Amino acid sequence: MKKIMILGAGIYQVPLIKTARKLGIYSIVVSIPGNYPGFELADKVYYENTTDYGRLLEIARAEQIDGVVTAGTDVAVITIGKLCDELNLCGLSFDAAQVAANKLLMKSKYEEHGVRTAKFREIPLDAEDVSSRVAGLDFPLIFKSVDSSGSRGIVKVDSEASFEAAIENVRENTRSDYYIVEEFIEGEEFGAQAFVYRGEVAFILPHGDYVFKGDTGVPIGHFAPYELDAAVIEDARQQLTAAIHAMGLNNCAINADFILKDGKTYVLEIGGRSGATCLAELVSIYYGFDYYEKILRCSLGEDVSFECDAHAVPNASMLLMSEKDGIIREQTDKNPKNPNIYDVQFDCRPGDHVCKFHVGPHRIGHVITKGTTLKQAVDELNNALKNIEITVD
Repeated sequence: MKKIMILGAGIYQVPLIKTARKLGIYSIVVSIPGNYPGFELADKVYYENTTDYGRLLEIARAEQIDGVVTAGTDVAVITIGKLCDELNLCGLSFDAAQVAANKLLMKSKYEEHGVRTAKFREIPLDAEDVSSRVAGLDFPLIFKSVDSSGSRGIVKVDSEASFEAAIENVRENTRSDYYIVEEFIEGEEFGAQAFVYRGEVAFILPHGDYVFKGDTGVPIGHFAPYELDAAVIEDARQQLTAAIHAMGLNNCAINADFILKDGKTYVLEIGGRSGATCLAELVSIYYGFDYYEKILRCSLGEDVSFECDAHAVPNASMLLMSEKDGIIREQTDKNPKNPNIYDVQFDCRPGDHVCKFHVGPHRIGHVITKGTTLKQAVDELNNALKNIEITVD
């Protein structure tokens, strides 16, 4: 039996663990202690920090793993790269992982290789001359932690009066002693899921994003297909392919965030793993294959075929969120049986404390629908959401 090390035991790693079990793959799940649903599904658990690649390398050698993988989070990507290099496993390299996990390195690679992206500056966390350091950048600006995920440590500012609060937000969400400030590009936010396999981009699936407007845009749902002019789609493909090669990514899932302005695609950032917020499910539904299975088999070094031409099933998804801090008292799915409702999931149970939605980890569930047309998928989503009742006191 092959062994796969899955980094993380949260909501976005659970489908990987379940799929491994379905395929007869022995799952070794690694995560810090906590109320994570993946623990009870794993064949074996190690309560370790997924960023401690020295310790995880010891475990991986002792367990003689055949692959290592995660989904939906950037936190463990560097560890995956380290283990792949040291153990000759199939996956992104340590160098590429470092770029994917650090927004400054990523943006620098884009600039070096001519990838279209927002202008930016590197700022020391203790710098007092921030105003002079960002001279030449136009407001609004985005202050970004270079090593966080889930939209944490990212703040939009419209004037210098907001600098202090933005820096404090970054400070609370970073392990680094620097951050970046970049221009906020006014435009339409969208994304793409992709996979780079043995040096070639196997597929690129652009998708639309439903965005929560907080300190910055936080994706709360997605839909595919994304209906754009053919020229815009081609431009997005070219920019994404260039960014993937600039970062040196290989044998991994890709999660890309874009802004469309004046018919041109700007690359915000790319993760070397599958997207969160139901994006792996979006790929599975649209193309008609189990994307989690493809991710697992690639990480195990097996031959993988991405047959993407025979299916194009429209689908849409939305997170379930709370409008206030509090305790869940009751949650009910009142939807009748419907083949177009792909999944309704509650992340929490009655009695659990939840937060007013602000960033991705504040999600409390999701709804995913499909249809013969995008309009039908979206209508099904809106109807399904009306039949979800969650009471928070």
